[in-house]
This record gives sequence, C-alpha cells and structure tokens, in this order.
Amino acid sequence: MAVVTGWTLNQPVAAADSSTDTIGDATLLEQMAKLAGDDAAARKQVLFDLAKSGDSRLEAFLENYRTGSVYLWNGQIVVCTETEEDEDFNELAPLTHPLTGEPVLGADDKQTKPDILDLEDISPDRAGRLAARSALFLLKLSSPDRESRLVAVKKSGTPPYNAEAIPFLEDMAQSDTDEKIRFTAKESLLLIRLGTDVPIDQVEQRWAAAGQLAEMNSLRTLPMLEEMLRDEGFSKHGQAAREQCEKAVTSINSHQSFVNWVGYVFQGLSLGSILIIMALGLAITFGLMGVINMAHGELMMVGAFSTYVIQQLFVNYLPQGMFNWYYVVALPSAFLAAAFVGWLIEIAVVRHLYRRPLESLLATWGVSILLIQAARLIFGDNIGVNSPTWLRGNVEVVQDVILPFNRLFIIALCALCVAMIYTLINRTKLGLRMRATMQNRDMADSLGVNTRRIDSYTFAFGSGLAGLAGYALTLIGGVTPDMGQNYIVESFLVVVTGGVGELLGVICSGLGLGVATKVIEPMQFGDFTVEAIWAKVFVLACVVAFIQFKPAGLFPPKGRLADV
Repeated sequence: MAVVTGWTLNQPVAAADSSTDTIGDATLLEQMAKLAGDDAAARKQVLFDLAKSGDSRLEAFLENYRTGSVYLWNGQIVVCTETEEDEDFNELAPLTHPLTGEPVLGADDKQTKPDILDLEDISPDRAGRLAARSALFLLKLSSPDRESRLVAVKKSGTPPYNAEAIPFLEDMAQSDTDEKIRFTAKESLLLIRLGTDVPIDQVEQRWAAAGQLAEMNSLRTLPMLEEMLRDEGFSKHGQAAREQCEKAVTSINSHQSFVNWVGYVFQGLSLGSILIIMALGLAITFGLMGVINMAHGELMMVGAFSTYVIQQLFVNYLPQGMFNWYYVVALPSAFLAAAFVGWLIEIAVVRHLYRRPLESLLATWGVSILLIQAARLIFGDNIGVNSPTWLRGNVEVVQDVILPFNRLFIIALCALCVAMIYTLINRTKLGLRMRATMQNRDMADSLGVNTRRIDSYTFAFGSGLAGLAGYALTLIGGVTPDMGQNYIVESFLVVVTGGVGELLGVICSGLGLGVATKVIEPMQFGDFTVEAIWAKVFVLACVVAFIQFKPAGLFPPKGRLADV
C-alpha cells in the first residue's frame, strides 16, 4: 500500500505559490484535525473558526463533513465521498485533499486507496451536523466575494434566524468595506431583533427596531410587519407596539410607492425608446415618403431574428469566451438585414404604389403576412436570445431604485439613433436630397437628383431602423414571428401624435406613450386592475381624443412641409 508522507510533498496544493497562502493552508489543516476530538463544544468552535476564514474551498469540506465523508487517516484529515471494491471484495477508500479536492497521491504518484477500515470515522452527530450547516452559512458571511457576502447577509435577516450570525453581522455593520453590505447587515440585525421574542425588560427595544427600520426605508420589513399586525394574538403586545408598527408600515409604504413609480417610469422610458426607434423609421417611410408600410413591424422581427442567427453562429462556431461579442456584431447585422429586406420590398412592391396610399397599405399588409409565415417555417414559433453578461447586471442609483443595464442600453441606443438620423437628414448631402425628393419629387428630378435611388435608400434606411428596434427588443421580450404586430399600431400612433415627419414630435410622443402605458398598467380602481391590454385601450382613446383637437399632432409641419 502506498504511503503518504505529507501534504506538501505528495499532494498538489492550490495556493502553494506564496508562503503566506501555504501557512494559511497549514493552519486550516491543523484546525480541521481538531474535529476528531471528543469535546463537542470544541468541535463546534472549530467549525466556526473555519467559517471565519472566509476561504471558499471550505464550502465543499463543510458539506462533506456534514454528510459524513471526512475521516482521520495517519493523523491527517482526508475526504472520501465514494468507496470502491477490489477483486478480493475489500472496500477501498479513494482519498482526496480536504481543501483542494485533488487526489491524495502516494509514492507511486497514484491516488491512495486504503481499506475503509483503516480510516477513523469522525462523522458528526445531529448537533454537529447542525453546527456544520451553520458554519457553512457563516462561511459565506466571511467570503471575500462581495455578492456572496451580500446574499448571506440578506438571508441572515430571514426566518429561521441564525443566532450565531449576530456577532458576524454586528462586525460587518461597523467595518465592512462595502456600504451596501454595511446597510444590509444593520437591517438584518434589526429584523432579527424585531422578529424574535424577548424578555419583558427588552420589549421596548424590540418595537423600537420597527421605527429604526422605517427610518431606513427597509422594504424587507414591510411583509413582516403586515403579517404581525394581521395576527390576532398581536394585541398582547399592547397598543403602543401596534401604533409603532402601523406608523412604520405607513412610512415604508410611502417609500415603496416612490420606488414603484420610479420603476414604472423607467420601464416606460425603455418601452418608449423602442417605440421611438420604430417610429423613426415610420417617420421616414410614412412621414416623408407618404407610404403606409404595414410590414414595418415585420422588419422589426427581421432585426430580432438576425440577432438570434448571430448568437447561434457565435455559439456553434466560435470559442465560448467570445460569446459576449455576439451582441456587438448583431447591431450592424440587424440594421443591414432589415434594410436589405426593406430594399427588396421597395423594389418589388412599394415602388409601383407611390402616391397611392390605400394600395400600398394593402400590399404591404400582404407582405407582412408572407414574412411572418416565412419566419415561422424557418425558425418556429418561439426562440430565445440570451443577453450578454455585460448587460445582465443593474445599478442601484438610490436606495431600492434599481436600473437594469439592458434597459439603460436600450435608452442609450435610442439616443444614438436619434442623433444619427438628425445628422443624416440635416447635415449630409444624402439627407438634403431625401428632403428635396419628398417635398417636390419633380423639382428634385429636374435638378439632377436620382429620385428612384433616393426612394430605395430612404425606404431601406427606415427599414433598418425597424431592425434596430427588434435588436433592442430581444433584451426585454421574446422573439416570435408575429412580434411586430404588437408594436406597429403603437408606432403609427407615435408618428401621428407627434406630427408627421417631425423628429422632435416622435421623441416626445414616443416617450409619452411609453411612460403612460407603463404607469397606467398597475393602477387599481377598487377590485379592478387595469393591466396591459386595458392600458393600451385607454392610451389609444386618449390619442384619438387628442387628434380631434390637434389633427396635425404636437408639432405640426410648417411652411412648405405643411402642404406635403
């Protein structure tokens, strides 16, 4: 049988690249060996001392100890999770290092597999398993990883409470380097105090915690207080306790309303940004060219599906580490794919129907049905687009007001599209020729402008913008063949409400309709909740009423444009 002469000689140690880490590992191994002692209180203290180290490698060890997979062999702590049988039916124990999880090597550089009977079983009793479970939780409180600590601190303030966590939380509330963790640790301490029955001489401190949590605007406290107040047995705590809790509920509810309204407005801004990108294309094809393009929503779908195709190409043909770059490549791809399809539609259909709005409406509606069915045949009814990791996080601008990166990206993309269109139309020769062609096609033609080419370029550009809207929508919505049908009507409303062909009107009406829709959705009137469909109906009714008073929109065309 192979003999192990020492951890540092025969066993690869993960942290052997520095003397400090090696000494640390030796100290941890020395503490682990004390788990073989007979004193239950000492074993419990060892587990908590290990937890204070914050070493993430101890998570696996503590779990193995809790499940009875840790042994003492030749004075060393080892781990054996599964046994093997040799040809003589002896039960052998493949040993692994308690910290690294790597095989324990013998003199022949093979994994050591002594007979299971040669190992000293140090499996914990029920109290030891509970202590190991607590230590596993406390280990996360001491983790060097910020997210792990934050999750553990939040969990500490959730029943059932872990009394051993209180000293950790007190220390973190005072000295943790992260402000959010300090705040959450203090919050969890107060939640433990509020949710734990205390002796009569400490009852005032318990209910005072409700006031402190209200001052902190703790949203985590709200369900606890509401449940306590609903409890019929709460009357035993007296009227003063009830008044303190009710006052805290009122204060926290006020903060909750503020957070909700900010969230609704922000969601409305991101929805409005998508509507703006969609409506910018319509402002060109409908506002400037006079073409009612009912396939504009399907061009949005083309942009979304092209994003999906780029994602699949990166997944199937490129290294995994390059996945995050797919969304960068998909940006121009979505624009170009939708622009190309729009260019084909203009050549095949729209070119023959200029100045015939009713025929163009019917023809492009037919094209939209063809595009939907083509997408359904190729891709199916529902596919998924995964956001890159750099768009999956969020930022907390003020307490509890969290803005997701994906929606911030959509707003930024909208601003970029607006700047691009303004520059193109007002600062380039192509934009000058576009405006000249749309205002007076015959005059532009007589001045040497190739109006046919300008028509194709203009329609393709407007279609490409719809593709960008589909590209953005993949971050917050599903990708289906008929996804454009949900946005085409609202996009026309944005153009008509803002003023046909007016860039500023598109921006104001797009943001207005988006915010109004999201703010109205959660409203309640008695037992009736508005919800999404009724919010759209209400917004549509408001738009119809508005157009009765201002048929030209918020910013009506002026001068020669008013006659176009």
